[in-house]
Amino acid sequence: MLKSFARHSLVAVAFVASLCASLTHAQQAAPGPTRTVLLRHDTTPGYEMVLVRAEIPVGGREGRHTHPGSVMVYVEQGTISLDYEGKARTEYKTGESFFVEEGKIHEGINTGTVPAKALATFYVKKGATLTAQVK
Repeated sequence: MLKSFARHSLVAVAFVASLCASLTHAQQAAPGPTRTVLLRHDTTPGYEMVLVRAEIPVGGREGRHTHPGSVMVYVEQGTISLDYEGKARTEYKTGESFFVEEGKIHEGINTGTVPAKALATFYVKKGATLTAQVK
């Protein structure tokens, strides 16, 4: 009887451990947004424009962040819900554009059913880090 109890206990522990490992893997496997710099171009002395392609997977979030300069965004595909400091959440769909002011806290969230793809043009001091996460 003791052997049977030990065997069942071992099976239960193994099951719980594999379930926890699966949940941890699922949480880690969720892809985040990707950003690819397509072009950098010097403008006025000390400044540059940077063209970036961004993609947010279905259900993905960028995380609250700021930029060191102005940004214009064109939504190529999908829907991006924008949480923007001091404004109501706004949805932008394929073909729509929006503007983000320097230093404003915001976050893009894909609330649609397909990956959201966008082109963003930054106007920043040359060599600046384009995005700073906010806690």
